[in-house]
Amino acid sequence: MKDTNTLYIKNMVCQRCVMAVESVLQKHHIPYNRIDLGWVELSMQISDIQKQSFFDDLNAIGFYEVKSVELQLVEKIRNHIIQAIQNEDLSEMKETWSERLVANFHKDYSTLSKAFSQNQGYTIEHFVIIQKMERIKALLLYGELTIAEIAFTTGYSSSQFLATQFKQHTGMTPSEFRKNHKGNRREIDEI
Repeated sequence: MKDTNTLYIKNMVCQRCVMAVESVLQKHHIPYNRIDLGWVELSMQISDIQKQSFFDDLNAIGFYEVKSVELQLVEKIRNHIIQAIQNEDLSEMKETWSERLVANFHKDYSTLSKAFSQNQGYTIEHFVIIQKMERIKALLLYGELTIAEIAFTTGYSSSQFLATQFKQHTGMTPSEFRKNHKGNRREIDEI
C-alpha cells in the first residue's frame, strides 16, 4: 500500500461499505488498485479538487477522511478486529488480542492501546467485547448453532462465560435474546 496514493476512510467496516465507497470512486472516475476496509489505494494521484469532491460525496453517506497518522492506526485496529470477529473461527485463535495486534501492527501494545483509547473513548478490550456481542446476536438470530457452538466459535471457554458476559451487556441471556430477538442488534457499520 503506497501512502501517497492511499486514502484512509472512517466508518468503512463491512463489505457493504466497500461497495458504497467503490460506487463513489466510479462516479468520480477515480482509478484505484485496491479497496479494503478503511482504505483505498489509488492507481494515480488525484487533484485536491477531485479529492474534495470525492470526500464530499462520501461524507453525505457517512464516511469520512482519516488524516492523522494516529487516527489511521486506530481505524486499522478497528477494522482488523471487526474482520477477525466477523469472519474467523475464534476458537482457532492461539494468541491473545494484544499479541495479535502487536504482531500485525509492529508496535508495542501500550502504544496501540493508548492511541485507541484516546481516540475511541474506550479500550481495545471493550471494543472486542462489543464486536463479539454483535456477532453472537447475529448467530443467535440465525438459529443455526447452539449456544455452546456459538461460544466455541466466538472464542469463549464455555457457554456459561458467554452467557454471563452476554447478560452483562444486553440485560438478557442468550436464550432470552433468541426468543424475543426484537432488535438489540446493530449493524457493524453502526458501531
